[in-house]
Amino acid sequence: MEQLIAGARELGLALTAEQLARFELYYEHLVAWNSRVNLTAITDYHEVQVKHFLDSLTCLLALGEVKPGERLIDVGSGAGFPGLVLAIACPELEVTLLEATGKKAAFLKDVVSRLGLSKVRIVNARAEGAGRDPVHREAYDWAVARAVAALPELVEYLLPLCHVGGGCVAQKGSDIAGEIAMSATAIDVLGGRLERTIPVQLPDLGELRTLVVISKVAPTPSAYPRRPGVPHKRPIR
Repeated sequence: MEQLIAGARELGLALTAEQLARFELYYEHLVAWNSRVNLTAITDYHEVQVKHFLDSLTCLLALGEVKPGERLIDVGSGAGFPGLVLAIACPELEVTLLEATGKKAAFLKDVVSRLGLSKVRIVNARAEGAGRDPVHREAYDWAVARAVAALPELVEYLLPLCHVGGGCVAQKGSDIAGEIAMSATAIDVLGGRLERTIPVQLPDLGELRTLVVISKVAPTPSAYPRRPGVPHKRPIR
C-alpha cells in the first residue's frame, strides 16, 4: 500500500500497521462483494488505493484535527467512500454511513463488522428521510458526500444533518464555480455559509479536485429537506 502510505503522509497522517491491515481487508472485501453487487467500477489494487482510499482521506484537509467524540455522517456512502475510510484513519471519530440502496448497506454492515469498527453505524435510508428524523437532524459535526449530486441539490441533503457550528464537505471536481454560484440561495436558505474551497492535487490522483466547505450558521427551516425526489427535481434557486 505504498501509494496510500505516501499520500497519507502528504496529508499529515501516519497510518499505523493496524490501519493498513484494515485497508487491506477492506480492499479484499470490496473486490469479493463487487463480483455480485455493483459497488464500484474501480477494482485495480493501485487505483483503489489512490482513487478511493487516498481521495477519501483528502477530506481531512477540511476536517482538520478530529476531536474525540466528533460525529460525522457520510451521505450516499455507497461502498464507504469517504466515510468508512475516514473511520479507519480517525478511530476517535463517530461515523454514520447513510446509504439508501439495500445491497450497498448490506455490504457496509458486513465490512464494518469484519473490520471491527465499533464507532461506525450504518443507516439504510434516504437523505431526505434522515434529515427529518430527530435522531439525525442537526445531530452531526460534519456531513460529507462524494459523487452524490450537483451542489444545489446536495446542500439540501447535507445541511439539515449538521448542527449549528458544524459543517459540510462536498468532494467535487475542478470546475466548481458554476455549481457554487447556483447554490448560493440554497446554502443561505438552509442555514449555511460558504466557508472556503480547497483545491486538492496529490500525486497519482489525476485531475485537480476541490473540497467545498460549508459552515452551518443557522438552524435549517422545518420545511427542509423536502420529500424524497423533490430536491433533485426542483433544487432551491
